[in-house]
Amino acid sequence: MLKPFLAINTIALLLLTGNIQAQETQAVVPWIRPDHAGSPAVWGIRNGIVVGIWPSAIEGNKQSSDGGPRGLLRIGYEWLGMVYHINYLAIEPVANGKMEFSEVSPSQADARWGKLIWAAGDSSKPGSFYPSASTRGIISHPDPNNLAIEELSLYLFMEKFMNGAHPYLRLSIRSDRPEELCIEIFHQDDSAPMERCAITATMGNYARLRWLYLQDRKIDSRQLFAGYRETGFIEKETYPAGQMLRTAKGYLMAIAETNESFAELASWPQEPAYWSKWSWRYRPFYKLTQYWRKEQSRFDPSLQIRVNGRAKYWSGGSSNPNNYVDIPGGPAFENFELREKYYPGQKFYFGISRKTVQQLLHDL
Repeated sequence: MLKPFLAINTIALLLLTGNIQAQETQAVVPWIRPDHAGSPAVWGIRNGIVVGIWPSAIEGNKQSSDGGPRGLLRIGYEWLGMVYHINYLAIEPVANGKMEFSEVSPSQADARWGKLIWAAGDSSKPGSFYPSASTRGIISHPDPNNLAIEELSLYLFMEKFMNGAHPYLRLSIRSDRPEELCIEIFHQDDSAPMERCAITATMGNYARLRWLYLQDRKIDSRQLFAGYRETGFIEKETYPAGQMLRTAKGYLMAIAETNESFAELASWPQEPAYWSKWSWRYRPFYKLTQYWRKEQSRFDPSLQIRVNGRAKYWSGGSSNPNNYVDIPGGPAFENFELREKYYPGQKFYFGISRKTVQQLLHDL
C-alpha cells in the first residue's frame, strides 16, 4: 500500500537521517550527494553526469520547479559549478505482450500519469515512496587494484506496472568514468515475467540530436524522416548489434550528436510562437555527445539500437496542433535506446560527454 506522498513524516525523516549517517564513508571524490533525508533526490559527480527523480529538479532554472514529469529519471551534466538538465530516462517494461511507459502509466496512488519512483541504499529494503532523497548513496571501491577509484551507487524502486511488470534498478557512477551512468535492471518477486525492460533516453530533441553513428555509416534524422511534419512520433527500422560501433577496448556503442554548430544550437527563433516554448532552448554553454554502451562479453543476440523522431517539440500530449512549434533545423531523434531480451542484472551504460565521437571510441 502506497503512503500519501505529499506528507513527510517527522519520525520517518529522523530515522532516515540516521540511516544516511550510517551509510557515510570517507569520500575523496567530488560527489554530488544529498546532505540528509529531506534533501532533493539528486546524485552525481562534479564535471560529469547527474541523476535525479521527481519531485526534485536538477537544474534550478525555474522557481519551485519539479524538473518535469513523474516516472522519469532526470539526467544532467555538471561543469564549472552549473548543472544543466540534458535528457530524461524512462522505464519501458514489456510483460504479457504489452509495453508500458513509466511517464504515462497511471500511478496507483492518485491515478495521475507517471509511476512513483524512490531511492534506497539497499536492495533488500525497498520501502515505499518518499518525496526526497532518503539515501545519500553508497560509496565503494570497485577496483581492488586501484583504491583511488570510487563508485557511488543506489537503488531505484517503483510502483508495479499495469502489465504486471515490477522492475527495479541499480544506478552507479564510477569516478574514473564521470560522464557515464551504469544502469542494472532487476525484478521484484511479484513481477510478471518481463520480455524486455528498455531504458530509453526520451528527450533527444532538446539537444537536437540528428546524427546516429553506426559501424559503417552515419544516419541523419533529416534524411530518415524527410517530409514528416506531424505533431507525433515517427519511427523507422531498428539497427542490430552487428551494426554497432566497436570501441578501442571492445565495447559496443551507439552514439548520437547534433549536426549543428554551438552557435546554431544555442540560438532560438525570435518569433511569438516560440516565446512560450523557451524551456526547449538549449541552455548549456557547450555541446554534448550522448551514447549508450554495452559490454561485448555480456549481451544477448537480441540487442539492437532503436530510435524514433519528432519534427515538432513535445507539447504535453495536446491534441491542438497550434500548441506545437517546429524543431529548428528539421526533424531530430527523440527516443534513443538499446533494446535487449530481459535477463536479471543486465547492464546498460548511458553517457553524456564533452568528448567527440572519435575521442569516445578511443578512450572507452
